[in-house]
Amino acid sequence: MIRMFLAHPASSPAQLSSTRVFFCLLLCIPPVWTSCPQPCQCTDHSGAMAVLCSSKHLDEIPKDIPKDAVFVKLDANKITQIPNNAFKHLNHLEELDLSRNAIEKIDMAAFRGVADGLRTLDLSNNLIQSIPKEALVKLNAKIRLSNNPWHCECALQEVLWEVKLDPESVNEITCQTSVREEYVGKPLIQVLDSGVNFCNIHQKTTDVAMFITMFGWFTMVITYVVYYVRHNQEDARKHLEYLKSLPSTQVPKETISTVL
Repeated sequence: MIRMFLAHPASSPAQLSSTRVFFCLLLCIPPVWTSCPQPCQCTDHSGAMAVLCSSKHLDEIPKDIPKDAVFVKLDANKITQIPNNAFKHLNHLEELDLSRNAIEKIDMAAFRGVADGLRTLDLSNNLIQSIPKEALVKLNAKIRLSNNPWHCECALQEVLWEVKLDPESVNEITCQTSVREEYVGKPLIQVLDSGVNFCNIHQKTTDVAMFITMFGWFTMVITYVVYYVRHNQEDARKHLEYLKSLPSTQVPKETISTVL
């Protein structure tokens, strides 16, 4: 059709105007992404693809997010888990928003494949109590972990040592539960800054448990030995009394001495 308009020798002013409008539509309208997952919206954001899935009642991460997506917003949904390799095909991903969901579990290889380019990861306002260090340790992204029901222990402390936290929200990482009751309700960074080391607490707890176990086994062995000795003594005494009670047999003194 374009070739027909250009080649026509006697194009009228109206036809030329229509042609200009057609070219303007081709050049000015943002591209439509044909592989956009339903019910999300895919748009052009400063020359990069943005996949907008906010507040779409999603209960899992879409599997058909376009591979050239740079910005992905999955916030305010009902997602409960981030499985292994959930974003592996997104080699251009720079910003990922998973905040305000119901995420409880994050698998060890959840973010495999996006480690190099990812700049921002938002996991705030979920239901995360713990997270495997392997899931975040290779990320270069600035990570937001605030407003989750964290269980403060050695594993979480190791995660915080390894990752790059968002400085604006770091004080909102609070211990909802803890291996020590006195730290419940306190910001984790504040607890760690005071000199607390959850990994040392864990080691001491393990040592105490091992000591109690060993003491229990030792007590059982001693009890068995005492019982065995007393039982043998009782058997020996009864045997001696039996020998003494025999009316027609003279018991050798050597036998009695041996029994005693």
